[in-house]
Amino acid sequence: MGKENQTYLTEFILLGLSSDPQTQILLFVVFLIIYLLTALGNLLIIILINVDSRLHTPMYFFLKNLSLADLCFSTSIVPQMLFHFLVMRKTISFAGCSIQMFFFLVSGATESSLLAVMSYDRYVAVCKPLHYSTTMTQRVCIQLATVSWASGAFVSLVDTTFTLCLPYQGQNVINHYFCEPPALLKLTSADTNKAEMALFSMGVVILLAPVSLILFSYWNILSTVMQIQSGEGRFKVFSTCGSHLIVVVFFYGSTIFTYMRPNAKKMSGRDKVISVFYSIITPMMNPYIYSLRNKDVKEAFRKVFGR
Repeated sequence: MGKENQTYLTEFILLGLSSDPQTQILLFVVFLIIYLLTALGNLLIIILINVDSRLHTPMYFFLKNLSLADLCFSTSIVPQMLFHFLVMRKTISFAGCSIQMFFFLVSGATESSLLAVMSYDRYVAVCKPLHYSTTMTQRVCIQLATVSWASGAFVSLVDTTFTLCLPYQGQNVINHYFCEPPALLKLTSADTNKAEMALFSMGVVILLAPVSLILFSYWNILSTVMQIQSGEGRFKVFSTCGSHLIVVVFFYGSTIFTYMRPNAKKMSGRDKVISVFYSIITPMMNPYIYSLRNKDVKEAFRKVFGR
């Protein structure tokens, strides 16, 4: 790893999104509102699905897992980000950086897998409706959710290990608002080829593979929908699947741009703005796009919280 007399960093300084004090106050208010909406929306989905038996279906089971992943995703980043908007010295310890990176990657990679699983669920529901109840059994749903979380933990462990095993000495300023692997790799003077290859390989596993499954699922869904004679039937399918596609474009578009490029050390300042889409905006959007405008969820809300 290095010579014995070399001193390794014990903390990092995060530059955040802006150095202007007035802009930081404005950003604090904006991101505080986003985080509160994220926490409220995702907690509400989890509670409603748990207490209303009508929502005990495969689709809502996966939505509950997605909401949990979103809640972990946002909480691993935003609270510290908000704190840094209010202080002059925006530091994070090496241990804190490691923990943040691990949980951020676990929840993010799990979300990627869950989005693919949800597209498969919609594919079975639309293209093979007669086999849906026998295909998407409770056991199968639990297995798919378990695999999603396990794959997220595996990807996180690999990315975190390869990123943090490099020597970090001297420069400790991270041009980002949280400890993200591509931003951290810019600080090390060591050869980052192995770490970059690990990030790229895990990106193929957790980003490109799910995207391929999603494209396959929606190609078949589209083909099936075009054969539906009823305009109302088409609208119902497009309404359900359209919500999923909006999230897919936001999430995968920004994450693939960040993690599937060669030479991560060339990461520029604009990349942290792109990171906002998948690390902060998407976790807020998911519950409102997927569920809170859904008729079944609205009825469950009225049942739980009043008329």
